Amino acid sequence: MDKQDKIVKLFTGEDIMISRLKHELETAGINPLVQDGFKQGIAAGFGGGVPSAIDIFVSESDFPKAQEILKAITEE
Repeated sequence: MDKQDKIVKLFTGEDIMISRLKHELETAGINPLVQDGFKQGIAAGFGGGVPSAIDIFVSESDFPKAQEILKAITEE
């Protein structure tokens, strides 16, 4: 990930799908960022967000390749 790259949202979904997608991205050499507002809120002592709305982000330069990986997973 280049320091100049923007971070863009690739997908929002449930824990199982996010885990699978994260694994596939890492295998392809892409370092994703996962943001789970629900778990973060619980850890901080307050609830918030939706348990099934976990976001995964990638760098803008990795986005096209990441979209191909996401498409391959969702078409299975």
